[in-house]
Amino acid sequence: MFSLRNIPVQLLAAATCVLASPINLNSRAVIPHDAVVGFTQAVPSGIEGTLMLKYKPYLDVFNGCVPFPAVNAAGDTSGGLNPTGGSNAGCSSSTGQVYARAGTYNNNYAIMYSWYMPKDSPSSGLGHRHDWENIVVWLSSASESASLRGIAISAHGDYQKTTSPPLAGSRPLIGYVSYWPVNHQLVATDTQGGQQPLVAWDSMTPAARQAIESTEFGAATPAFRDANFMSYLADAAL
Repeated sequence: MFSLRNIPVQLLAAATCVLASPINLNSRAVIPHDAVVGFTQAVPSGIEGTLMLKYKPYLDVFNGCVPFPAVNAAGDTSGGLNPTGGSNAGCSSSTGQVYARAGTYNNNYAIMYSWYMPKDSPSSGLGHRHDWENIVVWLSSASESASLRGIAISAHGDYQKTTSPPLAGSRPLIGYVSYWPVNHQLVATDTQGGQQPLVAWDSMTPAARQAIESTEFGAATPAFRDANFMSYLADAAL
């Protein structure tokens, strides 16, 4: 029988039922590498975003995969590719993405630019699923009048460093290459390659940042995730 006196009890029971069935707001999926829709170019307002775009590198892919987005706005991540077929089999074309994050280390201002490739495979059967590579641009300060101190270029877990990098205007010229049978690395180059939409760490959705933080990319690691960023800047210091 319906009774007004029973309404509080009924509401409490309904609330308990809802609380007992939580919704996972952080659910994510691993999806095919060519199904990940990246971010349109987005940087913070102010000097941080200005400098990220001013020093945004060009990337010339000499062999292997071109850059692909690693994560979408919902936090779904790339499943990558098995290291089979040619070095760029299944990964020769993409709009791509370049990820940027800025910070200060030893009184110098650093901007890290990172690329993701679905596999790192010099030839069929060699290499591994997923690749992350990055460069760090070092500036004297976080200002428009800052001078370029140099760059550090990732290669096989280490950095190659130069105080006189090749540039197109203010933008570093970087190559991606494998010297067979060794896996791929970044190098300085005199050729001007392509460019990808840049998304800053702080301009990504919370779901995308959390996915970068928690997703296992096998032998490859995103250097710009919270757990890694400062230690990589220390390794990249000039």
